[in-house]
Amino acid sequence: MTSRKVTRRLVLGSAVASSALAAPFVRGAYAAGQVSVFFWDHWVPAGNVEMKKQVAAWSEKNKVEVKADFITSQGQQTLLTINAEAQARRGHDIITIANWNVRDHADKLENVDDVVGRLIAKNGEANAVANYLGKEKGKWVAVPSSWGTQNKGPAARISMMKEFAGLDITKMYPAADVPETAEAKAWTNDAMLKAAEACFKAGKPFGIGLGTTADNVDTAGSLFASFGAELVDAKGKIQIKSPAVREALEYCQKLVKFFPADAQSWDDSSNNRALISGNASFIYNPPSAWAVAVRDAPAVAADTWHFPVPAGPKGRFVPHSMNFWAIWQFAQNKSAAKDLIEFLMQPDNVDARSLSVMGYDLPPYQKMSESKVWDKIGPPEGSVYNYPVRKQHHAVSHIAHMPAPPEIAVQIYNRGTLPTMLAKLKAGESIDQVITWGNRELEGFI
Repeated sequence: MTSRKVTRRLVLGSAVASSALAAPFVRGAYAAGQVSVFFWDHWVPAGNVEMKKQVAAWSEKNKVEVKADFITSQGQQTLLTINAEAQARRGHDIITIANWNVRDHADKLENVDDVVGRLIAKNGEANAVANYLGKEKGKWVAVPSSWGTQNKGPAARISMMKEFAGLDITKMYPAADVPETAEAKAWTNDAMLKAAEACFKAGKPFGIGLGTTADNVDTAGSLFASFGAELVDAKGKIQIKSPAVREALEYCQKLVKFFPADAQSWDDSSNNRALISGNASFIYNPPSAWAVAVRDAPAVAADTWHFPVPAGPKGRFVPHSMNFWAIWQFAQNKSAAKDLIEFLMQPDNVDARSLSVMGYDLPPYQKMSESKVWDKIGPPEGSVYNYPVRKQHHAVSHIAHMPAPPEIAVQIYNRGTLPTMLAKLKAGESIDQVITWGNRELEGFI
């Protein structure tokens, strides 16, 4: 075994070099300078192709040379690149930065109130997660982007839900702009519990994991939010002993009995595999599992439908993961960087990119979610129609542990505290034991 010291120079060099082959410079006879940007390397290659096309169009129109790198998130390369550039105070002008990482580097990011203000004026308010994570002291420090932004709501097998649970999910949530159906109103936590039991008994359990990775955290966070259950409140006060948390735990104590036997060991790929293999009737996930099934298991894909989370006593809270575009304070061409971001977030460009990735990318602005992009995507046609949050869903975007102060919430999130609590319930621990354990964890974070 050999090893070498990882330095800022090595991290910066390897991160950029690894992506340069797939993302050549956009060059030409330009007179207005250069702007550099790193995009997250999209899991759907067609998304990168469309992005390069749009960047080239902006570059040619504005006579600005664009150096565009596409950096993979595998092996934490995007995060390594961000951290290395922040420390070195050099690198790309524009970075793709996700979720909690915005707040980690807020003091080094350029104010973008002007860009976000114009986007909101044209396209409606940014969603709740964007507002929670994208601001520092009330000022926007990153632009909410559609690039890789996703919901993680239910995706289920149409035939299995109908046969085993007696639910016609295409009738509950049709691919049409219609008022909320009676069946949708009846889609509650209690209804999901009954469906989970029925599918479990049929040998096709709900594919929900209890590991500590993001998908598991977000699913548990959505369930707790539906009860109004906060482990830590907006003021930073521990609330794990509240009646709402106990109510959520009582519900989850029943639900986890119907999860896979090895749910405690599941990571973010486990639910995908369970759906694609035909072993699960239902998962919480963006359309990535379905999209892979389109390629590898067409019959499964054609029998899969996406729809909103069930309602709890306090409403529907859709798990949401947000990508932002941010500009370093030490960027060399801030003006061009702002203009490029605003151009890429125009509705026509957002729609074109979303179409290229089979509807996976979600715009975070209200009016953009009313686009026709998701109407006909399939198979089956309309499978992802209800993937965006629509007005008839009566739902809000949510990331686990909001509205706790982000510096506390991120620790609870990364530790996987919530799914670990549910795993303990599945292993037979009492609610009181789980609360006692959780309280110790939270005291450490605070």
